[in-house]
Formats: sequence, C-alpha cells, structure tokens
Amino acid sequence: MTATQLSARYPVSRQAVTKHLAALSAAGLLRAQRQGREVLYEIAGERLTAASSWLDEVGRRWDRRLEALARKLDEGTAD
Repeated sequence: MTATQLSARYPVSRQAVTKHLAALSAAGLLRAQRQGREVLYEIAGERLTAASSWLDEVGRRWDRRLEALARKLDEGTAD
C-alpha cells in the first residue's frame, strides 16, 4: 500500500503516515519500492516475525521478574 492509501483508511495525516512508514522501513519491518511518484510499502514478514518473537521473550522475562518482586513483597508483609 502507499502512504496515501493508508492515510485514507485512518484518521491520520498522510505526512504522519509517511513518517511512521519511514521509521518502520529503517527498522527493516517494511520494504519500500518506488513506483512513479508513489512509494509502495510491503510488510517484511520474516523480520516482523523475528521482532515479535523477541518482544515475546522480553515480556516473559519481565513477567518472571515482576512475579519474583511480588513474592518478595508478599514475604515482607507476612510478618
């Protein structure tokens, strides 16, 4: 899709959409291909899958840490 197509679907300006697409492209999560005056963007599925897996792992680590903190706090209030 193009930035114009995306901005027509959401209550966001084309300029804002373009900035977000540029950031996602720079991160490797989108592929951009110029076609005339427009740029077509496509999701880089393999990169998005890797990013999602990494975020899941980070979330699990935080969950374990927060559970350990909750246990410590519960131990301190048991007295």
